[in-house]
Amino acid sequence: CPDRAAGRPGPGSFRPRSFAGGGGAGEEPGRRPPGHLDKKSAELKMDQALLVIHNELLETNLTVYWKSEWCYQCLFQVLVIVSQSGKPGVPSFAAVSVSTQHGSILQLNDTLEEKEICRLEYKFGEFGNYSLLVKHIHNGVNEIACDLVVNKNPVDSNLPVSVAFLIGLALIIVISLLRLLFSLDDFNNWISKAINSQETDRLINSELGSPSRADRLGDDIQPATWRPSTPPPRLRCVDTFRGISLILMVFINYGGGKYWYFKHASWNGLTVADLVFPWFVFIMGSSIFLSMTSILQRGCSKFRLLGKIAWRSFLLICIGIIIVNPNYCLGPLSWEKVRIPGVLQRLGVTYFAVAVLELLFAKPVPENCASERSCFSLGDVTSSWPQWLLILMLESIWLGLTFFLPVPGCPTGYLGPGGIGDLGKYPNCTGGAAGYIDRLLLGDGHLYQHPSSAALYHTEVAYDPEGILGTINSIVMAFLGVQAGKILLYYKDQTKAILIRFTAWGCILGLISVALTKVSENEGFIPVNKNLWSISYITTLSSFAFFILLVLYPVVDVRGLWTGAPFFYPGMNSILVYVGHEVFENYFPFQWKLEDNQSHKEHLTQNIVATAIWVLIAYILYRKKIFWKI
Repeated sequence: CPDRAAGRPGPGSFRPRSFAGGGGAGEEPGRRPPGHLDKKSAELKMDQALLVIHNELLETNLTVYWKSEWCYQCLFQVLVIVSQSGKPGVPSFAAVSVSTQHGSILQLNDTLEEKEICRLEYKFGEFGNYSLLVKHIHNGVNEIACDLVVNKNPVDSNLPVSVAFLIGLALIIVISLLRLLFSLDDFNNWISKAINSQETDRLINSELGSPSRADRLGDDIQPATWRPSTPPPRLRCVDTFRGISLILMVFINYGGGKYWYFKHASWNGLTVADLVFPWFVFIMGSSIFLSMTSILQRGCSKFRLLGKIAWRSFLLICIGIIIVNPNYCLGPLSWEKVRIPGVLQRLGVTYFAVAVLELLFAKPVPENCASERSCFSLGDVTSSWPQWLLILMLESIWLGLTFFLPVPGCPTGYLGPGGIGDLGKYPNCTGGAAGYIDRLLLGDGHLYQHPSSAALYHTEVAYDPEGILGTINSIVMAFLGVQAGKILLYYKDQTKAILIRFTAWGCILGLISVALTKVSENEGFIPVNKNLWSISYITTLSSFAFFILLVLYPVVDVRGLWTGAPFFYPGMNSILVYVGHEVFENYFPFQWKLEDNQSHKEHLTQNIVATAIWVLIAYILYRKKIFWKI
């Protein structure tokens, strides 16, 4: 049973590997030059290319150094040493694999004098075959030339993603056309007569997710008229957004076709994989306010609701520690090595903090805006001033600990990855204060052992992206989601007011991100960083979330142009889908033996099928009205 954690490295997951040492001088007659090694003989792995360095320099050994363009302020790593040429015109050579995920920087030095001979930057293609020719140029001046030659063109590794996207787009178009046809009365009458069934129209529309005009939000949604004694209407856009985040999370956790942009960023920056968890936290915050308002309006006491909140948080944490994190294939659960932080653990703590905060200061939601002027007031914000005060205090704690906590052996306020980053000055300072607090309070053995920074920055200390300090900003993210939920309820009858507020929040948070990052991946005051859950990461992803709701709310809930299918179904059963996909990840039909384990196409097909199966399971459970609630 494979180690699940080890299978999720970040982008740039590559360490140079030599195929052969120098030895061209003694090459047998008729022997194939190394520049013509095929993929199979070179044993190239996914996201690698073959590079053969030909050294035609007499009396000069070459040391070839390598680093990725995505490795910020990294030390060069020795790729290979190529011996000097034995005879004029007969080069010595060495064959190595190089990464194709990002651009590579190669530096060739004279081994003896440690003098740089040449440097080049190049983006190698997957399974390509390249030769780097190093030789003297006799043009009156004794110069050395380094020429890169393509022996075999690389494959288009992104083609499977493009094909999958086009197939998905075609399915969407076909389903949309069918929905349009079934919305026409003449076509429905023709179908009814042809099949001779009174239920045909209802069943077809139900299967395709087309709501009736009388109930635009679906059978599980309450009527549009809402009184204090009745629960608020269930907003389909919230479940749709949750489902989008969850399905992306399932696809990425299953491997994402082994593409680097479907894996977490090594340190600063964003990939697709870095979007989904904070969005899930954001929409959880919206759900907290919507559901809590509904429960209180039904007459539930605050004390009883507090007990439910505590119990649900406890269950989330226990499920994360006992069921999701351990790998029982490696033996019985051992407390010495169990990972304490995790996704569900962070959700549990975040849920408890935000829900209790809202419960303590809960106020009745106004029925409607008395005038157009009041709709453009800040009532949804000012009514939450005690919560905002506590949230700002929490954020002050995060800033204070992050930038002023003394960390032994590390500079105060360090936000880097350690390892070979920052020119190798702070190899054991991964995460600065965040990593130090986790290692101090939890111990190395209870943290994530395969952080995304290890692949590119060669970090060797344990670091957990779901650690203690980052949970503070997770709470901030969820509370911003609460604010979105308040907007949806405070101004439920005024679409324009809701859209204006979503736009304003998206722009304000976006401007904060611009100020914090200086529109730079690494040079800002606080870079966008998923491993740290930095405040700029929170403002950036929250800005995206508000803009997504800005699109989903009018399309799904107001106009009914889209029902949210198929994302709506897993969004209604999120805990079951998340826990299920983690527990059954290595079982058929979610995983099977691949014919070519180094093929993006086969991995992508397997991951799409596995994700689609969970969507189907969620749809069946929805039709059977089976929902796992904690």
